[in-house]
Amino acid sequence: MSACVPTRAADPNRTERTHPPHSPPPTGPRRFRIAGADVSASIAVFLIALPLSLGIALATGAPLQAGLVAAAVGGLVAGRLGGSPLQVSGPAAGLTVVTADLIQRYGWRTTCAITVLAGLAQLGLGCLRVARGALAVSPAIVHGMLAGIGVTIAVAQLHIVLGGTPQSSVPDNLRALPAQLAHMHPAAVSVSVLTLALLLLWPRLPGRAGRLLRKVPAALVAVAGATAAAALAGLRLPKVDLPSWSNHALAGLPDGPVLGLVAAVLTTTLVCSVQSLLGAVAVDKLVAGRPGLSTRVGRSQLDRELLGQGAANIVSGSLGGLPIAGVAVRSSANVHAGAVSRNSSMLHGVLVVIAALLMVPILELIPLASLAALVMAVGIQMVSLNHIRTVTRHREVWVYAVTTLGVVSLGVLEGVALGIAMAVGVALHRLTRTRITHEAEKGVHHVHVRGQLTFLAVPRLSRVLHLVPHGADTVVELDGSFMDHAAYETLQDWQKTHTAQGGTVEITGRYPGTRISEPRTSGDCRCRPWTPWRNHQCEGPQSVPPAEKNPDGSDRSEPDPTGTSGTSGHELARGISAFQRNTAPLVRSELARLAREGQKPSQLFLTCADSRLVTSMITSSGPGDLFVVRNVGNLVPRPGAESGDDSVAAAIEYAVDVLQVRSITVCGHSGCGAMQALLNSEPGGAQTPLKRWLRHGLPSLERMADGNLPWGRLAGRFPEDAVEQLCLTNVVQQLEHLRAHDSVARALREGALELHGMYFHVGEAESYLLTETETGGVFDRVRESDLTA
Repeated sequence: MSACVPTRAADPNRTERTHPPHSPPPTGPRRFRIAGADVSASIAVFLIALPLSLGIALATGAPLQAGLVAAAVGGLVAGRLGGSPLQVSGPAAGLTVVTADLIQRYGWRTTCAITVLAGLAQLGLGCLRVARGALAVSPAIVHGMLAGIGVTIAVAQLHIVLGGTPQSSVPDNLRALPAQLAHMHPAAVSVSVLTLALLLLWPRLPGRAGRLLRKVPAALVAVAGATAAAALAGLRLPKVDLPSWSNHALAGLPDGPVLGLVAAVLTTTLVCSVQSLLGAVAVDKLVAGRPGLSTRVGRSQLDRELLGQGAANIVSGSLGGLPIAGVAVRSSANVHAGAVSRNSSMLHGVLVVIAALLMVPILELIPLASLAALVMAVGIQMVSLNHIRTVTRHREVWVYAVTTLGVVSLGVLEGVALGIAMAVGVALHRLTRTRITHEAEKGVHHVHVRGQLTFLAVPRLSRVLHLVPHGADTVVELDGSFMDHAAYETLQDWQKTHTAQGGTVEITGRYPGTRISEPRTSGDCRCRPWTPWRNHQCEGPQSVPPAEKNPDGSDRSEPDPTGTSGTSGHELARGISAFQRNTAPLVRSELARLAREGQKPSQLFLTCADSRLVTSMITSSGPGDLFVVRNVGNLVPRPGAESGDDSVAAAIEYAVDVLQVRSITVCGHSGCGAMQALLNSEPGGAQTPLKRWLRHGLPSLERMADGNLPWGRLAGRFPEDAVEQLCLTNVVQQLEHLRAHDSVARALREGALELHGMYFHVGEAESYLLTETETGGVFDRVRESDLTA
C-alpha cells in the first residue's frame, strides 16, 4: 500500500535527509517522558482538588480521608483507563446528596460496597456500548438534577457555615434555619465569610499583578487564607480530623433490604455515568477551542470513558473512597492550564497521594467552616442562570423546574424520574398542539396551520377545510416543521376536490405536494434550497410550485406581460417575496428578540467581498451571531494616518471595544480576484481606487517573496500556484496587521480575545483553519472531530 505525497519545487532553504535503504530499526527501550505542560497543569488541578475533596467528603458525612482516596483513584485509574484524556475525575459535588443519603441509610462500609457495585454496573454498560444513549437525556433534566443537588448542598452547608449541624433533608434544614440564625457561631461565620469573599474577589483582581495572582486557584487561596486568619486570631473552631490510615474503614458486605440496595446502585450508576459522559463532551468542546490541540488529543471515546469510570469506582469503593465521576471545575482547569495528555490527570493523583501521606499536620489546621463555605459556593454555582435562560428559550423550563423540585423534595432518582415524565409530557403536548384557524379577507379564504401536522390533527384540519365554500380562492399557510402521511393525504385530497370544483388553492410555508422525507420529483428539476443564489430557473410549467406563480395565475417561467421577467429587479423582488412568504414566519420571533436586546455577536468575521463567499453558509451562523466586515481581498490596513482608510479600523474598534467580541477571524478564499490583481500589478500607472486599496496587500506580497520564510501549506500539501500561495500568505499577514491595532492588542494582553485564520476553498467547498504560523502558515481541514455542538 502506497501513499501519495505532494511535491513542490526545490527550495534552497530546505535540507534533505537521506537514510540508508536497509538501515536497522532503532534499538533500546523507549523512555517515558512527561511534557512540561502536563506537569504545570497537574499542579494547578491538584491545588483545586485538595480542598474540594475534603469539602465534599465533609458534606456527605463520610470520613474526610475518603475524599482524598477518591481524588487519588480518580486521577490514577480513571485518568489512565478513561476515554477522555483531559477529563479529571474524582469526588463530585453532583454525587454529594446521593452519597450522604446512602451513608445515613446504610452506613459507610455498605456505601463503599454500593460504590463497588455501581462500578461493576458501569463496566457492564461500557461493554454493551450504550454510552451515547446517556446523551439522549434531555439537557433540561440534567441541568435540573444538578440544580436540585446544588440547592440541597447549599442549604445543608449553610448550617455548618453558621456553626451548627445540618439535618437530613432540605425541608428539615429550612425549618431549622431560623433557630440556627438565632444561635449562630460568630467565629464560624467570620471564617466562612472570609472564605466566600476570597472566592468571589480573587478572580477579579485588576491589573498586571492581578493577572499573575489569578493563576493561583481561588479555592486554594480561600481555604488557605481562612485557615491562616483563624490560626492568627486564635479562633477555636472544629477542624479537619484525619485519623491514622491504619484505622481507615474499607468496604464491607452490603447490609440492607435488597430492593433498597438495588435502587441505591442504580442511582449511583446513573448520576456517575451521566455526569461523566456529559463532562467528557464538555471537555471536547474546551479542547476544540485550543487550536492544534484537538488533532493531538482527539475526541473522547465515551464507551471507554464509562469503562474507566467503572474501574475507578470499583477501586475507590474497595479502598474506602467516595464515588467517582468526571468533574467540570477540575477538567476545565486542566484544559486551560495547558495539559496535552492524560499524564496531567494521573500526576495530579500522585500529588494527592503524597499530600495524604505527608501533609496531614497541615490539612488538620483547616477549619470545617471554611470547607463548608467552599462547598456551599460550589452548590450555588450549580444553579446556573445560563442554564435557566437556555431551557427557557427552548420552552423546557417546566422540565427543569419539576426535576429540580423533585430532587430537592424527594431525592435524585425520584426527581430524575419526574423530570423524564415531564419531558415526555411536554413532547406529546407539542406534538398534539396544532392551531388551525380560518378567516376570509377580501374574498380570499386563509387557512393557517400552526404546529406539527400529524394524524392527531387531521379531524380538526378536515373540519376547517370544509368551512371553505366551493369555488373560493384559498390560501393554506403551513407554519410547522413536520407533516405526516395522514395529514399529507388529507390536504392533497381536499386540494384536488376543491380545484375540481372551480376553486384555487395556494399552499405556502413549504412546497405543496412534497411529502416529508421524500424528494421532489416534478419533471427533471433538481431544485435545492440554495438554487436562488445561482439565479436558478426551473424549466417546464410543472416544475414551478403554485406559490411561485404570477398574479394572473401563469407560471413565472412563462413570459411576463410586464416585461420585467428575468431582469435583476424581478429576481430581487422574487427573492424578497420568497423570504416574506417562507422564511420570515420562521425567524420573526428571533429577529424581534434581537431588535429588543440589540446585537451581541461573539465573533468579528473579516472576509472578502467575493460573491461566492456566503458567510452564514460556511459558518452555519444566523442573525446576531457574526459581526461581518467584507472588503476586496479581506485586507486589514495597518493603523496610522498613512492608511487613508478608517472604515476597517472603525469596525475593528467597534467590535472589540463596544460589542466585546471574543474572537476575530480573517477568512481568505481560493481564486481571489484581489490577490490575482495584486500579483499582476505593475508599479506606476494611474492610481485608481482599486490600486490605492490594494496597496494594503503589498506586505503580503513581500512576505511571500521573502526567501527566509517557507511556503505555507494547505492540509499537508503545498499551494497549487502563486495565487493560492498569496491567498494563504495574505491571511497570515492580515492577522499581524490586526495585532497592531490598539484595541486588539489590549484585548489580547488581557486574554479577552482570540485571533483565527481561515481559508475557504470554493471549488472543494472545504474550510481550513490556520493552526501554525511559524512555518509560513499551516491550514488544516475542519473535521467533525474538531467541532464542539
